[in-house]
Parts: sequence; structure tokens; C-alpha cells
Amino acid sequence: MNQSVINVIIFVLIIILTLIVGFLANKLLSKLVTKSTEVMTKDPTNYKFLKHVVLACIYLSGFAIAIYSMPNLRALAASLLAGAGILAVAIGFAAQHALGNVVSGVFIVIFKPFRINDRLGLQSYQGIVEDITLRHTVIRNFENRRIIIPNSVISNEIIVNSDFGDDKIVRWVEMSISYNSDIDTAKKIMVSEVLAHPLHLDGRSAQDIQAELPEVPVRVISLTDSSVNLRAWVWAKDAPDAFVLGCDLLESIKKRFDQEESVEIPYPHRTVYVKGENTLPTNQ
Repeated sequence: MNQSVINVIIFVLIIILTLIVGFLANKLLSKLVTKSTEVMTKDPTNYKFLKHVVLACIYLSGFAIAIYSMPNLRALAASLLAGAGILAVAIGFAAQHALGNVVSGVFIVIFKPFRINDRLGLQSYQGIVEDITLRHTVIRNFENRRIIIPNSVISNEIIVNSDFGDDKIVRWVEMSISYNSDIDTAKKIMVSEVLAHPLHLDGRSAQDIQAELPEVPVRVISLTDSSVNLRAWVWAKDAPDAFVLGCDLLESIKKRFDQEESVEIPYPHRTVYVKGENTLPTNQ
């Protein structure tokens, strides 16, 4: 058999073997990631990123060995490397964004400004981190759409991370009452509804409890043209619970206000002064 044919067969076999090894490694690493995450920790960031690194090494190594097995390609590669200094510079400039994404991805995994399953807010986007690859970060928004952001871009953004450090979060529950309403009664209703909700947490520190500060502070925050605005500071264990808690409290507090004669939810009022007809221009 011709040597060139043998080289082509070896080249194809190496490529096929690389794809098979990559597929099997992906399956095995995915199972290890799932198992390690369930047993050891809820943060799969390191394991998923390591999986991407291992798969990249397998494919790069396999394709490099396949090219090296072909004498013609080996000679061509050697000649290009020997006299392609300008080409190398051009490729370096072209690949700087790709390499920047890889380096940024490594820094994200090491320093952890965010992790997989964290809730992020950046620019006009909000969602949950689904994956961090060598090139980009995948964020699933609340409409179940995927936002793909290069690692070098997201590492330079100002990020609001709802799960960084402490998952516990405070939710503002604001209600408006009329000027004729009893403020003390409205405050008592808001406090009682918060304390009765199963998702509410006591957010006070030991010093706050010792100082006998209220578990649910409710204060007047502003006086507008038609209303007195009240705000309750409500704590929940995480952002999803805080969202549900806030929605439920708005509904339950509104129903309690409707049942209480001394508390009224206001409507905008305007006082209109009409000048006499003599002052109005007439058309003749």
C-alpha cells in the first residue's frame, strides 16, 4: 500500500479517535460534575470550567498529533513557522480577543465575582448564570432566553450579584395611604401581614434584638400630593423568595386596607379653579 495512503488513514483514524475520546470524556466529566456538585457543594463553577479545559486540551492535542502524523503537513508547518514572523504577529493580533476571553474566564473562576446559579444584573440584562466556558458566560434571563457574553466583556462590567457573600436579601414593600387614613393602623396591618408570611425571616442582628429594635420596621418615607407613602423592610432567605414574598404582601396588605375603614388607598386629587366667563376670550 502506498505510504501516502497509509498516512491519510492514520490521520483520519487519529481524528476519529480524538472525537470519540472527547465525546466519552464529556459524558464522564458531566457525570462527575453532577455527582461532585450534589455531594460536596452547591457551586459547580470550578468543575464545569475544568471540564471545558480538559475537553479543549483533548481536542487540541488530538488535532496536533493528527497534523504531525502527516509528513507533508509537518513540513509545511515547519516552513511556515520558520519564515512567518509577520504572520505570527498578525495571528497574535487576531487572536488577542480570544485569548483575552480565556484569561478573563480563568480570572472569573479564580476570584469568583459570580458563580454558576448566581442571579446577576448588568446593564439592561438580568438573569441566572448557567455556564462559564473558556470563551463566554451564559446567562439565562427570566424569559428563559440565553444571553451570551464574552468573558472579557463581562469581567469589565459593573455587576449586581444578588447571591454574592450572603444570599439573604431585604425587600422593600411600599404602600400609599390617604391623608385622612390612620397611619398607626396602617403600620400595624403591614407588620402583621409580614410576620404572618411563611417566607419572612428575622433580619435583625444580636445587637438589634438586644436593643429591642422592631423585627419589621415600617416608616413614612414621603408625602406626595395625594398620599402618605409607607415602607416596610422585609427579609427573605434569597432573591426568589423575596420576589414571591413582596408580591404576596402587596396583595394581602391591600385586602386588609380594604377591610379597614380608617385606612384608605388614595386616588389622585386635583383642585380646579375656573375663572369667570368675563375673563375668557370670546369669538364674535
